[in-house]
Formats: sequence, structure tokens, C-alpha cells
Amino acid sequence: MHVPDGFINAPVSAVTGVVAAGAIAVSLRGARRELDERTAPLAGLVAAFIFAVQMLNFPVAAGTSGHLLGGALAAILVGPCTGVLCVSVVLLMQGILFADGGLTALGVNITDMAIVTTVVAYAVFRLLVKVLPRGRRTVTVASFAAALVSVPAAAAAFTLLYALGGTTDVSLGKVAAAMIGVHVLIGIGEAAITALTVGAVIAVRPDLVYGARGLTQRLKLRVNGELVDAPAPEAAPAPAVARTSRRALWIGGLVTSVVLAGFVSYYASSSPDGLEKVAADHGIDEKAKEHAAADSPLADYGVKDISDARLSGGLAGVIGVGVTVVAGSGVFWAVRRRRSPDDISPSSTTVENV
Repeated sequence: MHVPDGFINAPVSAVTGVVAAGAIAVSLRGARRELDERTAPLAGLVAAFIFAVQMLNFPVAAGTSGHLLGGALAAILVGPCTGVLCVSVVLLMQGILFADGGLTALGVNITDMAIVTTVVAYAVFRLLVKVLPRGRRTVTVASFAAALVSVPAAAAAFTLLYALGGTTDVSLGKVAAAMIGVHVLIGIGEAAITALTVGAVIAVRPDLVYGARGLTQRLKLRVNGELVDAPAPEAAPAPAVARTSRRALWIGGLVTSVVLAGFVSYYASSSPDGLEKVAADHGIDEKAKEHAAADSPLADYGVKDISDARLSGGLAGVIGVGVTVVAGSGVFWAVRRRRSPDDISPSSTTVENV
């Protein structure tokens, strides 16, 4: 759903740029509460993983494909504020290095793909974990539903932005119906990827999943006819399933990202994604402009002057993962909060039993 230059006029693009800048500023402050020395490296890895999986377009309908947006996945794994930053880092790398998503439309893309998806997904996720029975399955189910809702929400947000600043005269009703309709299908793929990834991380290190914190139920005791929380037990040794080190998790995630971007991406669907298809069918792309970075050595996810498509695309994917993980890790390491002994409490370890 990367919006190119020329789809949205300059005034609305400028306003979304201000909105995006404000949201990033707020998210930088919020990320200090969400991140620490343990989780900051995971946030950089999440950004790289989202970059890699976004290269894997999957077919959703005749002549149409979709790809992960990543807002729901990032928000649940590392927190909503950090999630906004994760997706924003990915969009910035894609726009500057790979000519994917217009540079003047960067504010539009961050507003739509980073802010809307993350906020909507995390709101749905928190609602579901409050009303559903507490447990690991609840986190996975809530992740699926949150991701599913976030994608058509982003499609609706784009339609609203186009209604305010579209550069062509088209039927907004038809655009809305087409955008939301195809992105409901894309949302199913997003939901599956998100739930599988969140479930995999919970299986090995539930204590690192932001959305799973505090989901264990404290034992209740009846005192003088009233139910009260029982005293917190002394921390028990972590079960074997949680003994995967953070380093092993990080290395495994990075290797997975490299494999997806460097090798699996070659087999991704070549059909236009949901926005490209709708834009072509309804004339939204009539005033689209060439990307300012169209001559980039990595434009269109290929390395310039390498004729072999498999090698060119794979190398570009590996470079993208590397640049994104470095940029993301640098940002998150800089904004992390420093853990103090007071931050370590029995409640921080109870998530192991989710």
C-alpha cells in the first residue's frame, strides 16, 4: 500500500507530514517506557523482519497481490509507540533506498501504514485480551483479529486522504469499495503472518512479547468475605521453553529475515498490490510522478548493473535487511530506558506462565 508521489496533492501531503512528525515525536517519548536493554535489540529485529516480509507479495485475487503492513505485528511484539517507529524506519529505508513509496508522500505513508495500522491494531488487541480468557492462545487469537482489522482500516484511511487531496476526479464510493474489499482479503494474510510470528516468539520467550505482559491471573484469597490478591510468590526458575537466550532469538530472527528477503522473495507474486490495482482500474494513478530516487542503485529491489534477476533481487533484499536492522537498532538503543533494580519485580517474570 505504498503511496507514490502524485496521488495526493501537496497541501494534504504537507499536513500528513506534520501529523507523521508529531506522531514520531510522541512515539519516541513513549518508546522510552516500552524499551529497555533487553527489548531494544528485538525492536530493531522486528523492523528488519517487517522489511523482509513486505518483499513477499502473496496472491489474494485474480491479478492482485498483497503484502504485510506490519503495524499489528510490531505493536504486539514491542509496544504501540515502538511499533510506529518500527514501521516508520522501514518506510524511510524503502523510500530512500528502494524507490518504494514517494518521498513527498512519506507523511501519507507513515500516517496510513505506521500510525493507523498500529493504533487500530493495538486498540483491538487490548480490547480482546481484556474480554477473552487469559493465556497464550488469547494473545495469538487477539493478534490475528487485530491484524485482520488493521489492514482495511488503513485502506479506509487512504480513501479519506484521497477524498481530501486526491489529484484525479474519480468516484470515491467505488474507490472505497474496491480498496476496502481487496484489503479485507489482504488482511487475512496479514493476520496469519502476525499470529504465527507472535505465537512463535511467545513459545520461546514470552517475557519479551510486549502484548503478553501482565496477562497472568494472580491467585485470589478470601479475607473477611472479600477477594484479595495473594502475595506474589518468589520467582520460580524459568521453564525450559523460556531458556532460549535473547542472542539466540535475535540471531535466529535475523537469519530468517535474510533468508526471506534474499531467497524466498524471488518467488513472491509479481501481480500489483491492492493499491496499485485499484489505482490502475479507477484512474487514481493518472498523475503519478516518477520517484525522486528512481535512479538509486537499489531501486525496485534490485541491484543496478546485475543482470541476473535472482541474484540482483536477493542481494538487494539482504542489503535492505542489513540497513534496516542497523538503522532500527540504532534508534531503539538510543531511546531505550535504562533498567534499574526497581524495574525487576515478580510481575515481570509471571508472563512465563501465560
